[in-house]
Amino acid sequence: MSLLAGPAVADVKAGVDAWSGGEYAKAVNEWREPAKKGDPDAQFNLAQAYKLGRGVKQDLKIAEQWYQRAANQGHLQAADSLGHLLHYQGRIKEALPLLQASSARGEPRAQYLLATELFNGVNIQKDWVRAYALMTRASAAGLAPASRNLAEMDKYIPLEQRQKGVALAGEIETATAQKRAAQVTGFPINTKAPVAVAKPIDVPPSKTTKAVEPGFPGTIPALNGKTTQPEPAKTAKKPAAVAGSWRIQLGAFGSEANAKKLWASLQQKVDGLSGTTYSLVPAGNLSRLQAGPFANRSDAEAMFTKVKSAVVGQGCLIIAP
Repeated sequence: MSLLAGPAVADVKAGVDAWSGGEYAKAVNEWREPAKKGDPDAQFNLAQAYKLGRGVKQDLKIAEQWYQRAANQGHLQAADSLGHLLHYQGRIKEALPLLQASSARGEPRAQYLLATELFNGVNIQKDWVRAYALMTRASAAGLAPASRNLAEMDKYIPLEQRQKGVALAGEIETATAQKRAAQVTGFPINTKAPVAVAKPIDVPPSKTTKAVEPGFPGTIPALNGKTTQPEPAKTAKKPAAVAGSWRIQLGAFGSEANAKKLWASLQQKVDGLSGTTYSLVPAGNLSRLQAGPFANRSDAEAMFTKVKSAVVGQGCLIIAP
């Protein structure tokens, strides 16, 4: 078996390089044999090709089969993608166990979809506190539809449950960070179009028609059965972390006046909080009340503990730079 492992990995990497250069059919040919021999990275990448219809004719049934085979071997990205695909096809009950596992690892799209199901309570027992917590985490990860749905949730979920949701979101953040650390990435392919180089390289066009990827990005289910279209993907790089930019989040409000009212109240109750600066960070229709900055995570955690001790039930999150 060790003799097969080296060449198989080499073939998978060669396929990734071909894919990155826009040679999708060549990439598929590189992955097919390793996938048949059981290489989970090749199986995952082959599933991606069939889902997108690049290098092969789009076939969601075949994509599902390859995702399943890779997921059965513990390939976490394949399990994530399989859950998304099943949900996209309306096979909610089949998707839920996968979405729950992905969500527990901190996968934002799974958190978004699971939060929607928990809010609506059609295919799973309704739980507005957990729904708000998961939607908060998905929003913090940058999913624009999640930010919009948080604003919608504010219209239905009582303030007390929203505050519990924010507190739970902090606990979820800590728990998922530990699981993400153990995740194996392998050789995942980049599903975005290749970036143009200074000197274009002539590559024969694929004979197949490029298809729109189903699921995400695409039509994303929103609350109460409605659908929303996500904003175009942003290609700007995340700025590097700056020392002293740790903050704590004290809540999310549809009204800035309510956020400022809470800030005034907390300053009187929490020792040392008045020495920080508050900011209102826009997120869709919400204003997120944050305080800081703190020099490091330890200082942020210290203030987090003071807030939780001084005001029972007060939601609080640690915001990394």
